[in-house]
Amino acid sequence: MSIVTFEKPVPKVAESDWYYKITELKESCDQHRHYTFVLGNESQKLRNDTDVTTYWGTHNTNSKIFDRRLEITRWKYLIELCYKNLQKEIKDLKIEKEKTEKFIEFLDLNFTVTNHCLSIRDERGVTDLCHDIASIELKNEQNTLEKLKNVLVEVCQNAWEMINKLEELEIYVAEDLKKKNNTINIDSKLLEMTNDSNNISLKPDSLRVLKDFNTYEKWLQQCNDVKQRIENDIISSKKLRETMFVPQNKTINDLLAQNDKVNYSLRRRIYDTERIKSELEWQKWNMLTDKDTFLKEIENLENALYRKLNPKMLVETRCEERLYRAGIELCLDKTTIGLHKEHFQLNNTTKMLNDKLNQAKAMHNVLIEQINVLDEQLKNKTHALNVDQKCLQYRVQLDNRNCS
Repeated sequence: MSIVTFEKPVPKVAESDWYYKITELKESCDQHRHYTFVLGNESQKLRNDTDVTTYWGTHNTNSKIFDRRLEITRWKYLIELCYKNLQKEIKDLKIEKEKTEKFIEFLDLNFTVTNHCLSIRDERGVTDLCHDIASIELKNEQNTLEKLKNVLVEVCQNAWEMINKLEELEIYVAEDLKKKNNTINIDSKLLEMTNDSNNISLKPDSLRVLKDFNTYEKWLQQCNDVKQRIENDIISSKKLRETMFVPQNKTINDLLAQNDKVNYSLRRRIYDTERIKSELEWQKWNMLTDKDTFLKEIENLENALYRKLNPKMLVETRCEERLYRAGIELCLDKTTIGLHKEHFQLNNTTKMLNDKLNQAKAMHNVLIEQINVLDEQLKNKTHALNVDQKCLQYRVQLDNRNCS
């Protein structure tokens, strides 16, 4: 029996094409191996170059951080020296200011009494707290006394302002030193870091530029400005301390005449207040009389309104009863019309009485409020009168005092 074989129904490759494909594949492999060799050498070279670049980059960065820390440290020492001098100057200026303040203790009985009278008269309330003649004379007396101490007060004021300025500068310099110490600590911490440190990690945006970034030139200028500002303020403070040695006591002149003016103005104010108080008491008495009379009128109106209730019930009852008429008798006769008219008149009368009663009650409330206002005014006037009398009695101790 014959063996039958079947071949695949696909085209056959020629032997020459087969050799060509093998040759082409060999050449492709050789070319790729060449590219692989070249790329490997380039990769090794790049690795070596990047390692060297990274090492020296880190080394240069460490050197810059070290130099920057050294520079900040030098500036910190300079500013710390100025800071100590500033603290010493603040202490010396405060001592001189305290000495000068002791010389302002020339304020005698006149000054004490004037200020005390002004404080007492400030206890007045509402409309009585006004700039009257007594307040004007007390202010004049106070101004006369104040003129005698303007020089020392001005010096102390300048010293106080200078102390505040120096203290503000002290706070600013302390904050600046704190920032420099913080920067030094950060740079020291950075120098301690290595590639193998545990506290290093990738950051999302480490190269971001913050809004408050400053240039190096601006930082250097600020350091110079701080140092120069401290030196200039110390020089100004020393000049101020030199000008604080002024005459310590001044003579008080012509206070008795001003004292007489103040006493007269207080007596005049007491007289006016008593007169107004009497007028208000008279007005209050009249208002109370009118209120009592008006209260009786309100009662009369209420009684009149109450008296209209029964007639209204009578009319409404009659109207209701006449509705029960039968047949042709249920007609709109003159009696029905008269009852309706009477009912309308009663409603109108009741409405007028009720409106008048509401007006009377409102007026009664107004009278009560006005009486309360008068009571408050009388209370204020009595208080103001007591205050002025108290001031006048307190100033008796100045009547026979001689100027010295």
